[in-house]
Amino acid sequence: MSTLDSLVQSALQRSSSDSHLCCKDGICNNYLCVVHNKEGVRSIVNSGASRISASIGIEESGGIEHDIARMIDHTLLKPEATISEVEKLCAEAKKYSFASVCINPSYVSLCAKLLNNTPVKVCTVIGFPLGATTTQSKVAEAMQAVDDGAQELDMVLNVGRLKSKDYAYVENDVFSVAKIAHRNRGMLKVILETCLLTDEEKVIACVLCKKANADFVKTSTGFSKGGATAGDIALMRYVVGSALGVKASGGVRTQQDALTMIESGADRIGASASVKIVLGETSEKGTY
Repeated sequence: MSTLDSLVQSALQRSSSDSHLCCKDGICNNYLCVVHNKEGVRSIVNSGASRISASIGIEESGGIEHDIARMIDHTLLKPEATISEVEKLCAEAKKYSFASVCINPSYVSLCAKLLNNTPVKVCTVIGFPLGATTTQSKVAEAMQAVDDGAQELDMVLNVGRLKSKDYAYVENDVFSVAKIAHRNRGMLKVILETCLLTDEEKVIACVLCKKANADFVKTSTGFSKGGATAGDIALMRYVVGSALGVKASGGVRTQQDALTMIESGADRIGASASVKIVLGETSEKGTY
């Protein structure tokens, strides 16, 4: 059995078990977890960390204080988005201290100007929404985006190549864009489009993203037939461990949705209903 096959089987067999829960049976082994050392976590965040990773099950172990806004990519990816809507998006991101704004590539330079000298990052999408463009096209998009001021890139995985078991292509596709992001001290998140994948394919995609030096794995574009689920987040977190971040996107519309994803292992949320989420309001269906 190959190393990849072994990783897949291990993840599929153990992802539903509780062996990876924080402080299993209420016992903290080193007093360094996010539940029992909250002051230490605050100190790390105050020193400049944008995210703290935690394993699944922290809620059962006593909970953690969530600063939801700082974990949200405030998102506007609809094709009819206007300049005024993008300007409003940036104003809201500054007001509520969201992690980033996530917009289509043509608005990167505008957002970079509007968010200059603020902690809010500029995020854009690559190969969006299908992921089926060539590696060369994705690299060109990434280069243009970082030149325009993007600090984070959300790239869509080539789902067809993954399903064809062309793993070398998929790994190189991700690695090529990761190089562009990291060359400019940026970050790469890879959108798996989990609703189109089997559990085995989700595991393989996560492993390939780790090998290709991605920074995050992400559930969905929000433009396919399904979005984030707590089960997918838990599986992705188990596979990548603390090496990568996990982003939940697609269908996260309420504060409870966001908390469920965080408790399942997500350390970043992609949403268009961001303001309503942080205010605890309900949101209409159909948003990202």
